[in-house]
Amino acid sequence: MSISLLPDNPATWTYRRFEDLYAIPREEREKLQLEAVRINFAKLRDRIPALKKLADRQGVEAIDRIEDVLPVCFDHRVLKNYPIQIIENRDFAKLTGWLDKLTAHDLTRVDLTGVTTIEQWLARLEAYGMLVTYSSGTTGKLSFVPRSYDELGPWKFHFFNVNRASSGVDPWTTKLPTFFPGYRGGYQTMLKMMSLFNVEMAGGEANYHTLYDTHIPADLMALSGRLQAAEDRGEVMSLGLDPALLDQREAMMRQGRTRETDMESWFGKLIHDFRGQRVKIGGTFADLYRVARAGLDKGMTCQFAAGSIVEGGGGMKGYKDAPADWEEQVKAFFGVARLGNQYGFSECIGNAPMCSHGYFHFLPYTVPLLMDGEGRALPREGIQKGRLALVDPIPTSYWGGFTSGDEVTIHWEEDCPCGWGGPRAAKTIRRFAENEGGDDKITCAGSQAAYNEFMEFVAGEA
Repeated sequence: MSISLLPDNPATWTYRRFEDLYAIPREEREKLQLEAVRINFAKLRDRIPALKKLADRQGVEAIDRIEDVLPVCFDHRVLKNYPIQIIENRDFAKLTGWLDKLTAHDLTRVDLTGVTTIEQWLARLEAYGMLVTYSSGTTGKLSFVPRSYDELGPWKFHFFNVNRASSGVDPWTTKLPTFFPGYRGGYQTMLKMMSLFNVEMAGGEANYHTLYDTHIPADLMALSGRLQAAEDRGEVMSLGLDPALLDQREAMMRQGRTRETDMESWFGKLIHDFRGQRVKIGGTFADLYRVARAGLDKGMTCQFAAGSIVEGGGGMKGYKDAPADWEEQVKAFFGVARLGNQYGFSECIGNAPMCSHGYFHFLPYTVPLLMDGEGRALPREGIQKGRLALVDPIPTSYWGGFTSGDEVTIHWEEDCPCGWGGPRAAKTIRRFAENEGGDDKITCAGSQAAYNEFMEFVAGEA
């Protein structure tokens, strides 16, 4: 049965059952997606300074074909394209001015009186109505996603919907004790999602169990490289940082040294206390495998009730030389039949859940495109491999078109044995900058000079 969706309000699509969304015929879905992207671009083109700059320079006035969106997709690195001196000097007026170029909201009205840390800055933005979160890569430089409360409803409904798809359990009606081997909260994107949604999914704070009750301060993440260099020179105190921040850093370093044994002990207690109960376990697959391997080496397996859930992510990043059968070992230790998994990135609301046959299926409100090495759109047919761009037509606070650093293989024909529709990505996803000699230089569909000028504009250099 086909469902009726409004192209001028794709946020409401997230309120539909994922089964109904996957059942939309391809021709109908792609027509709907194009119209939604066209309307969203028209609304935001001249309201977001960075988008207007790029669209003007690339000569894009409207989206007539879905491929037209590629020249105005932001490089995923644009969200951290601020001079690092702004962070080091704690110049929050300049940092707010930089972020103001990336959102349709007027951030010049945010009261920054007394703000001396990134944590305080993020809290002040949240009080203003923004839900700005950050992620960080290997460089340690933070990427700030300028989301607001305008997106909270669809973000939440999608999160619940996609978790039902990946786990087979409805979190709206089934509340399970939830274990997460990490920190309790913070403004890092995943941790913010945990506090916004996972606590409710678990049935309340008392049902949500984390390894540490603290959270990771954004300031430590932002200054990690500078702090380490200063420590190596014996000059940490010369940085003039708040002593409380340095105390937090020392506490986290101690935790880092004992984390593996802490996690093993923490899981051991939960495994004992919740024996015979139905539970949900989340975390990175690397962490979950470490716990499973330690348990199996001791001849242990969990005795949770049938229907328990293990949801992971991140592949085996952080675990060197993982065995080919690591997934089977994790399932054997925790006593589950499947491992829930999702793919996406923090700039976009929609994650793609993994189906029973090992493919990530994109929901209609996440529009995937593949680019070749020259930034040209690859055909949306057959099986194609290229750089992934995702277009999210839901946000009204920021522009949702981003070009990723991921090389992805997409199956465009809707013939997955699982029965879900929509384009699907193969499980193996490679970061262009991951391997030695890897090239993460994005050549956009249009003038490279135009894109360089755009990046300089966002950084405040043009």
